[in-house]
Amino acid sequence: MTDTPKAGTSKPNPNPAPAWRRFVPPLIAAALVGVLGYTLLSPAKNVTTGGPLIGKPAPAFTLESLDGVPVSLASLKGRPVVLNFWASWCGPCREEAPLFRELGAQQTANGAAILGILFQETKEQNARDFIREYALAYPNLKDPGINTGVNYGVSGIPETVFIDKDGIVRHMDRGGLTRERLNVGLEKIGVKGI
Repeated sequence: MTDTPKAGTSKPNPNPAPAWRRFVPPLIAAALVGVLGYTLLSPAKNVTTGGPLIGKPAPAFTLESLDGVPVSLASLKGRPVVLNFWASWCGPCREEAPLFRELGAQQTANGAAILGILFQETKEQNARDFIREYALAYPNLKDPGINTGVNYGVSGIPETVFIDKDGIVRHMDRGGLTRERLNVGLEKIGVKGI
């Protein structure tokens, strides 16, 4: 009588693969999934510039200033615009505020517009105190519901958007600006640096 395996059974492999060979492919796959997951779920730590709006028209908005005056981006067409998203409780916003004061004083002659946009500001009076403390002389706008911030892809503050005279976003910078980083953005919209 011959030994024939029954249906559904298989003959034992006389040369089984070593144990390490059976575990390596799943371990490699698990490592790749882990690296991919980490890469997708954690933002690049040192990336401060760029974004999906670069080279595209800046999203339109009309917001009210802290003084109650409506300001629209469309009213500034033909001028380069620097938008700074900030809040009074933001430490890096305080560090870059003197640069914006200096830029504001210089830009009145150069024709560039600077706008501050309050992002998740908890108390309007705190924003007014901040503006007074740093002697900021450009309009600062309320963004109720942070819709403008969302349209510009703001994920944290401060963030600064540099828009050229044709209304095209040319540069975006995340995090507190240094003089050098501010000047990079200004250069991209044809404005003399500070």
